Amino acid sequence: MRKLGGIVTALGLASLAGCATAPPPAPESAVACPVGQEARRTAQLFFGRNVSDKPGVSEADFQAFVDKDLTPRFPDGLTVLDGGGQWRGAENKLIREASKVVLIVLPKGRDVSGRIDTVRNVYKARFHQDSVLLITQAACVSF
Repeated sequence: MRKLGGIVTALGLASLAGCATAPPPAPESAVACPVGQEARRTAQLFFGRNVSDKPGVSEADFQAFVDKDLTPRFPDGLTVLDGGGQWRGAENKLIREASKVVLIVLPKGRDVSGRIDTVRNVYKARFHQDSVLLITQAACVSF
């Protein structure tokens, strides 16, 4: 997303703040999970699709990014959702854009912050974005 102050997605997320780099993973044991679930960390990445002075990031462009850059770094799987973001830009003007939200259940016990930072940096450089919002959190999961 060109400038990121707040996001509203199809999931109903609002007013989220991003991290400059992926934080180190918290020990999975820090979360008490119900029987049948295990503690993991999840990452949510918010990719804006507007590009100033150029056509936006197309579905084909984004799918190529998923195939070439995301999937090889997270081969165990990920989920891509359509979203919409907004923030206050210059002169207090509301700016809206289409976005893609990628959800990843991170591998247990492995530090993947380098892989996350790499895909964020690749996307920003390739598609002329100022930021890619990242949220990480502890979760209980069942496969």
